[in-house]
Amino acid sequence: LRGLEHHGWLPPDRDHAMKCLLLALALLLPGLAMAGPLQPLAASDVATLLQPPAHGERIIALWALDCAYCESNLEALATLQRQHPRDIELVIVSTDSIDRRQAIETRLRQMKMDGYPNRAYAEASPDHLNFLLDPDWGGETPRVLVIRADGSRLGISGELTPAQLHKIP
Repeated sequence: LRGLEHHGWLPPDRDHAMKCLLLALALLLPGLAMAGPLQPLAASDVATLLQPPAHGERIIALWALDCAYCESNLEALATLQRQHPRDIELVIVSTDSIDRRQAIETRLRQMKMDGYPNRAYAEASPDHLNFLLDPDWGGETPRVLVIRADGSRLGISGELTPAQLHKIP
């Protein structure tokens, strides 16, 4: 800290400087904790992901790098989650292979979706994961799977309409 004082970057009062530094860290850490690294999604993880939440809904937003409507769906779902932060848990799952980690993480940052839990397929057979997630789903993206606390589920494929969004919370 002494070198920083000398250059005028920190106040000469060491206690005050430490308090400022701790305050800055306290303000930054919650945001950093929210954004985790992209996690692989294997067949063994699906049952846990599909467990009904204790309350409200868990929304699993399935998307792909080459999907035309995925970004607008993710933005709409993020807005919905921010409107109902205590009732909606948003989990974003890329149907692309975890081997494409760099491209997926870059796109998530560009879409400002990297602050949500993010998963990517980590199985040799994506169709197997598709079936485990939702046996009624053919693999098209975007796909939204809503899992409610009472165990009921709602699956929606394609671009979300206002009427469909209204049915979620």
